[in-house]
Amino acid sequence: MTNPLAPGSLDGRVAVVTGSSRGIGADTARYLADAGAAVVVNYRSKAPRAEKIVAEIAAAGGRAIAVGADLTDADSVAALFATAEAEFGPVDLLVLNASGGMESGMGEDYAMRLNRDAQVNVVDRALPHLAEGARIVFVTSHQAHFIRTTPTMPEYEPVALSKRAGEDALREKLPELEASGVGFVVVSGDMIEGTITATLLERANPGAIAARKQDAGRLYNVSEFAAEVALAAVEPIPADHTRYVGDVTGFTPASLD
Repeated sequence: MTNPLAPGSLDGRVAVVTGSSRGIGADTARYLADAGAAVVVNYRSKAPRAEKIVAEIAAAGGRAIAVGADLTDADSVAALFATAEAEFGPVDLLVLNASGGMESGMGEDYAMRLNRDAQVNVVDRALPHLAEGARIVFVTSHQAHFIRTTPTMPEYEPVALSKRAGEDALREKLPELEASGVGFVVVSGDMIEGTITATLLERANPGAIAARKQDAGRLYNVSEFAAEVALAAVEPIPADHTRYVGDVTGFTPASLD
């Protein structure tokens, strides 16, 4: 897909994209770098995969580094932002893309620790390193955003509940962010074809993705959705701080959104 951002439109900007060694995060990092941003590709454990993204960005004439950080560990997150600023300067754009909760062997509370607690910790640790007029983009799904009013498939419910809890916790910080001159926008999309979440859902509930695709009419693929995330970095922030991607038919709006 063609980069939705104009060449040079992010010259001089610094971006940190969490969970960007693959999928939506990786494509978002590529779009931002192609538009001129210096990008920090964050990963938890797959260093070679992250370094490959960095190499691709460099080969295209961009600037990027790979920085490993476990987002559930406060010290690790602090080191991530210290490294980002030392290498490139204050951070203009923070994309909160990393999420999970369907992995095996991570503990029953892992979804909430990663999708709520870690997201708040990342923002708290990032604030001292953000540039004037910085923006934070939180990536979520319709299934999570609308979970208070629209049930989702049982296999995804723990993730959806934790993602919504993370979104709510970040929205509670809006007064603090606005006082600091930091913009905040949620990007909510339907199930994305080709993501690890879709793969795990299909494994747990065969036919689930096809059924959702039929209901929605179409589902975005990874590069298409990443383009919307990249655009959220530069386009005006909606009044409700929410950018919807794709069809929302069948989802009942929550009164507090």
